[in-house]
Amino acid sequence: MIRVAVIDDEPLARDGVIARLAEHSDIEVVAQYGDGPAALAGLREISLDLAFVDVQMPELNGLDVLAALPPAQRPLAILLTAYDAFAIRAFALNAVDYLLKPVDEERFAEALERARQMLAWRRRDAHACADDTVAAAPRPASRLAVRIGRREVYVDVDDIEWIQADGDYASLHVDGRTYLLRESLHRLSARLNPERFVRVHRSSIVRADQVVELRQLINRDAVLRLRDGTPLRVSRTYIDRLTAVLRECGGSV
Repeated sequence: MIRVAVIDDEPLARDGVIARLAEHSDIEVVAQYGDGPAALAGLREISLDLAFVDVQMPELNGLDVLAALPPAQRPLAILLTAYDAFAIRAFALNAVDYLLKPVDEERFAEALERARQMLAWRRRDAHACADDTVAAAPRPASRLAVRIGRREVYVDVDDIEWIQADGDYASLHVDGRTYLLRESLHRLSARLNPERFVRVHRSSIVRADQVVELRQLINRDAVLRLRDGTPLRVSRTYIDRLTAVLRECGGSV
């Protein structure tokens, strides 16, 4: 069970997140807070896996609440914001994603799935040496099986440069070749290492170390260029996560 707290000074927004979480049987909402000081005091007293945190709150904002907690006590966080820009430092505070208000259903599910995956990796690492009987948490995929006629071809994930949605399929771009995988981009993104592969648009995922240029546009969208010259649009709902990952891996921003 994943223990969750919801922190937002807007009661309707807070109730909306809690209602969405109620649809997931592996989620237990153990606390909710309407302001930063109450959240900070409460989080110091409870054990928590994940927090949905409003960025903009009076007195003490969401990022300051996370920063005030000791790293060992800081939960993973999904940030909630009515604005499409905020400090990149958020991703140094265990923020795995952020959701732009009003929250989109698909983005909510995607952020929650990313948090599940990161929690599974954390728990696997914590128990790996303590108990050999603990079931292994799912690891990021290392190879993907692609059907070509009667053949099954195995594509190394580390060779994939970028991925494009194609209806119920995903087009894997590998060294000038394209492989068609029967899997939606949403499901595939949950199987990839989020420190290497980043969703940049509803229709595309890129391997972060392939990005050589990122150009901001006036509307807060952006355009990136890959090593092979491919240009891709970056939606504003993904730009901050992409920028954070590029900085972590030493990419150009």
